[in-house]
Amino acid sequence: MTLDELITEFDRGLRSVTGISRMTRPMPEPSPAAAPAGDADADETALTPAERAHAAGLMRVNHVGEVCAQALYQAQKIAARSPALKAAFERAALEEEDHLAWTARRLEALDSRPSVLNPLWYAGALAIGLAAGRFGDRVSLGFMAETERQVERHLDSHLERLPAGDRESRAVVEQMRADEAAHARAAMEAGGVELPLPVRSLMRAASKVMTRTAYYL
Repeated sequence: MTLDELITEFDRGLRSVTGISRMTRPMPEPSPAAAPAGDADADETALTPAERAHAAGLMRVNHVGEVCAQALYQAQKIAARSPALKAAFERAALEEEDHLAWTARRLEALDSRPSVLNPLWYAGALAIGLAAGRFGDRVSLGFMAETERQVERHLDSHLERLPAGDRESRAVVEQMRADEAAHARAAMEAGGVELPLPVRSLMRAASKVMTRTAYYL
């Protein structure tokens, strides 16, 4: 890796941890059809304090997930042997950076903040991504696919748990879910292998610890 590439990756990591993220796509907007009858202009100001706090907790979890995604893709790109795979991880990371910016904006709109443990989440995900990369490109792609499938299921649960009136957060989560599903399909089509059940179970267990902690911290 060249010095310029190292500087670029360091800058990306610093922005991920500090919350300075860039968007290549605008914030997803809620569909008018999603508004309650007679309430097409409803937004987060109509939420109760408890609903706002709950929505903020869920979006903080999603923001942590995107911090981790930046670290994972960054590490896997560094470890990848194939130039084409490096480019694929870079493209996915750019889409995930949109998610990072969107969730950060939703947290701000809900008068909340990102996780105070973001540096820890980032460092842990970076180490995991580097470890996955050491097993070769096909395993790294399989890890990417399994990660995205688990994130997709996690986002499905958030769509069920978000307050009905928080259409803005729902629009963000729906677009994130569509992107994660596309990443998982692309990883398997590129040659990813299915991970063993014990590895998938360990990933789910680690995810539960992260999500339960990030909801509050």
